Amino acid sequence: MSTPGTSGSHAADAFESAGTWNRRVTRAWLAAAATAAPPSDSAQAGTGTEDAIEIDDDVPARSKRGQRGPRLKSEVWKEFTRIEINGVSKARCDWCKKHLGGETKNGTNHLRGHLEICPDRSASLKLTANPKDGTVSLENYTFDQEVARKELALMIIVHEYLLSMVDHAGFRKFCAALQPLFKVVSRNTIWKDILDMYEVQRQSMVQYFRKLSSRVAVTMDLWTANHQRKGFIYVPAPHTAEVITDVLHEVLLDWHIERNLSTITLDNCSTNDSLMKNMVGTNNDELMRSMTAMEGKLPLSSCMLNGKLIHMRCVAHILNLIVKVGMSVMEKGIDSVRDLVAFWSATPKRHEKFEKMAIQMKGKYEKRIALDCKTRWNSTYVMLSTALLYQDVFERLSARAPCVPTSDDWQFARDLCERLKMFYDSGTSYVTANLFFPKITNIYLAIRKWQTSAIPKVEEMSAKMKEKFNKYWSDVHGLMAVAAVLDPRYKLQLLNALFLKIHGCESTAMEAVNKVKDLLYKLVLEYQDSMEGEATTDGVEPRTRSAASHMDDEEDWMDTFDDYKSKQPAATSTYVRAELDLYLEEPLLPRTQDLDIINWWQYAGLKYPTLRRIARDVLPIPVTIVASESMFSTGGRIISPHRSRLAPSMVEALMCMQAWSHADMLGPNSTFVGALMTCLDEEDEDITY
Repeated sequence: MSTPGTSGSHAADAFESAGTWNRRVTRAWLAAAATAAPPSDSAQAGTGTEDAIEIDDDVPARSKRGQRGPRLKSEVWKEFTRIEINGVSKARCDWCKKHLGGETKNGTNHLRGHLEICPDRSASLKLTANPKDGTVSLENYTFDQEVARKELALMIIVHEYLLSMVDHAGFRKFCAALQPLFKVVSRNTIWKDILDMYEVQRQSMVQYFRKLSSRVAVTMDLWTANHQRKGFIYVPAPHTAEVITDVLHEVLLDWHIERNLSTITLDNCSTNDSLMKNMVGTNNDELMRSMTAMEGKLPLSSCMLNGKLIHMRCVAHILNLIVKVGMSVMEKGIDSVRDLVAFWSATPKRHEKFEKMAIQMKGKYEKRIALDCKTRWNSTYVMLSTALLYQDVFERLSARAPCVPTSDDWQFARDLCERLKMFYDSGTSYVTANLFFPKITNIYLAIRKWQTSAIPKVEEMSAKMKEKFNKYWSDVHGLMAVAAVLDPRYKLQLLNALFLKIHGCESTAMEAVNKVKDLLYKLVLEYQDSMEGEATTDGVEPRTRSAASHMDDEEDWMDTFDDYKSKQPAATSTYVRAELDLYLEEPLLPRTQDLDIINWWQYAGLKYPTLRRIARDVLPIPVTIVASESMFSTGGRIISPHRSRLAPSMVEALMCMQAWSHADMLGPNSTFVGALMTCLDEEDEDITY
């Protein structure tokens, strides 16, 4: 389970504003700390605010006889003053001025106990800061050990800190300086706290799914760990379709979502194809051509169109395969640029010379040159785009480099970079179906256009990429096209324009549009059938007899109406078709990028009850199984080294709680994603100057 990222410039702005805000908070906190510090005897001497004491013999014990008293070794005496009252040693609390037994024989346990419950000590100043405008306000608060423990656990979860950090001497010293009342727990205790928090959240989620009336989209991916004896959700070897099917089905049952599925998004491989056949069985068309029927683990009645739409192929992996085919042709054409980048980034001394020359010629060094990783083509794009920024710097230093790209080499790198940019951008946004369909179509049109290039290598690359694209095109434009129609800014007009551009023939384009339209009609009819017989819709409760009991002897006209309504025929397919036609015939909404389509269907779509339910289930479907920042990594998903050593139950708790906590912290409108960086993300972020 994962989350989206932000661009580097936005993150930098967020960190800069956060730094300004933190400086304001620090200044206010220092002032608050001075205000909340325990008062000393010397500070109280001239204030006149201390309560009057009737007994004159109220002086510090060691000053009464002009000599030093016994050494007070316990830390508790930093917040108590030893005095004598009528010859009896007392300990006066510096916070509330209460007198407790101060004899040595009494020990200090009762003093520690008093500090834990002292109202004046626990009541301190709390900083309430507004990160938007930087304003800070102060208010009273009471320290709560349990709340602090929970926040500590959340910090470890969100930022992937080591569980053992609570045992580190430096961390304990920091906590003591920050809040002496906080008792730092041990590693085993924080382990238990995290598991307890996860179980509470998990039960809440299970109950939520139990009551959920909408469908749920599921993604699945296999992660690996260096320590193979442990796993996230254990999948025993060999990783065959049957084994993975059993594990996936068990998870769906455990979370009570086996009957509410919309799609399952998987990587594109033969094992996953077999997995889906095991989950839903063979569809009706296959049964007619097969002598043996295979019953799936999921009932067909619980899937959209009897399971024909449940398998969603990961678009990111399809695009990755397409680009890899093209890169296999273009790889040798960029060797000279790659060798040049490798030379100047090989040692710190060489890079320092390059940096000085870049600053001398351009005035600044915005982005550091770095060699690409051949297993990640997106890193090749980053390498080329950065190298092109400093082409004049490379040429100025050409006398010191063993390899010098020609002008044709630079032009070839520029042409390749322009073509890779479209794929790179598609991997950092457009994560839902309605937004991805026009993007994937635009990629197809661009690949076809490249075939007319005057550069032989580009022409060869585009031919191979188009061949690979055609192989998966039928798997791409099913539900994604339906989702685009459900976008009130585009509807069928977008499909008409795109398919006409693709096919070049109006009749062929109309045939493709009608296929999508027929698919949407089938969904509308199926949803309408499922709505028949329901007593309530959208959370409206049916009227009970008690609601009309106050009418006394008056005729219950509502019963008469309900009886009449129950005898009327259900909505026919003609009515359902009219609902869809009405939606398609209405004018398009203005094409604004910030339109919340889900929110639009929730309120403005009330006059389309069936389409409203379809939109609720189809629009949130993810078209990839990976986060945008990991979309084009072919190295696989790897659990962090320190987490791979944990028990499976703890890994599951940490990963799930991290995803849930990210959503809670960011909120629906927040863009301050940089605040949630993990300690491992910081090692991987690009170095900029």
